[in-house]
Amino acid sequence: MVVRYKVTLAYDGTQFAGFQLQPNQRTVQGVIEKALMIMAKSSRIPVSGSGRTDSGVHALGQVIHFDFPFLLPAEKMLKALNSLLPLDVKVVACEIAESNFHARYNTTGKKYRYRVNLDYYTNPFTRFYTGHWKYSLDVKKVQIAVKDYIGTHDFTSFAASGGSIKNKVRTIYASTVHFDQPNNELIFEFYGDGFLYNMVRIMVGVLLEIGNGRRALHDIPRLYAVKDRRQARLTAAASGLYLEKVYYGDGPADQIK
Repeated sequence: MVVRYKVTLAYDGTQFAGFQLQPNQRTVQGVIEKALMIMAKSSRIPVSGSGRTDSGVHALGQVIHFDFPFLLPAEKMLKALNSLLPLDVKVVACEIAESNFHARYNTTGKKYRYRVNLDYYTNPFTRFYTGHWKYSLDVKKVQIAVKDYIGTHDFTSFAASGGSIKNKVRTIYASTVHFDQPNNELIFEFYGDGFLYNMVRIMVGVLLEIGNGRRALHDIPRLYAVKDRRQARLTAAASGLYLEKVYYGDGPADQIK
């Protein structure tokens, strides 16, 4: 009896070469599959994720699915996996899913968080968990400009060059920034129906340049129109990016919180 499980993961991406399996590299998928092989005493059990995260990118709510060769109650599966996983990746939720559930193809949206430390010098205690911007920044400008991402747009200028996905149109349901004064950090959140490769990091880079005065306040609509990745310029560091939540369901209206 093969049983499909839906599992939500949190991980610190600092010491991972991303989510996806890579030869001779430590990856999130690799350590999960290794644990499953030990549990099942079998050959490889393939794991499918809601999407890939790059080297250094973190997750608070990455979702995966896999087919296990026998039934374990969801709570036992959670505990067994966590007993075998390294300290930088943990299962935070587990349930038995329908046999046709797919972690990637059934998604209706994702939410990403990006943290930027604004200290002039890099903070040694947060350098692996934030981006860094040492230049002057007008937070009010950023708070105005971030709203230009809301809606359905062609994000060609905000996608890393060389990608294979031809349709670059995506819908952003919510786009916010909060200034965390005690930690001197900007915290961005973006919730949309999907994101292109490096899209969030490029979106943040554009906003930082707007806040610094290197771009016009409403330069984002111009970037939609030109469809030129080179004009977006900066890609913010991987260390500040978190996959916060993956959504499944009929639509986004009641899920933005």
